[in-house]
Formats: sequence, C-alpha cells, structure tokens
Amino acid sequence: MVIGQRLRELRESKNLSQGDIEQQTGLHRCYTSRVENGHTVPSIETLEKYARALEIPLYQFFYDGEEPPEKPKLLPATKSEAMWGTKGNERDELLKFAKLLSRMNDQQRTLLLGMAQHIERRNRS
Repeated sequence: MVIGQRLRELRESKNLSQGDIEQQTGLHRCYTSRVENGHTVPSIETLEKYARALEIPLYQFFYDGEEPPEKPKLLPATKSEAMWGTKGNERDELLKFAKLLSRMNDQQRTLLLGMAQHIERRNRS
C-alpha cells in the first residue's frame, strides 16, 4: 500500500481536511497534498506527526486490519548479542559508523558490503 493513499483514507475517515491537518501538525497543506498524491515520501518523524493529528497508532499507516498485527515470534537474543553496541566505546563506534554509512551512496555501500563479505569468507576458511 502506498503511504499517501493510506494517509488520505485515514484523514477522510476522520472527516478532516488537509487544512485541519495543517493546523494540528504545522505541516503545510500543500505538503500533505504532495504526500497524498505520491509526489513526496514522508519521513518517519513526519508520519508520527500525522499519526498524532489523526489520533491513531503509527502502525496503521502500514497495516489496514481491524486488530493490531500479531507480534512476530523472534528468537531470543543471547546476552552477548543484546549487549553489543549499547555502551562504552562500542556504542560510540557504532554511532560513528551509522553516521558515515548514511552519507554513502549506493555504489559505495555495495562496495563496502562486498569487502565485508570477502573478509568474512576468508575468515571462515
């Protein structure tokens, strides 16, 4: 489902105009129109603003069932997996890596992933 279509459906089901949304979120009505018509993809932060204005949980933009979706049954994390990157130097390094990774283009990310896979294969043998 396209987010814009879902936003329009939810907004209209609450009998709200784009102007009402503008007043509640501070987002210009022309921006909401661009989202609803598929010309702009909103960020998660913007979707949170829309969700608050529509008084709905955020997941409803991605799920159209009546009841909340079932929580997935995930394998429990081991203690070492749950702790990695959450404190000290590991956390700082992880944040720096994430920041640098966000600045890379697709070609650079593909190259980095290929290098990491090559190193992993070499370490296995």
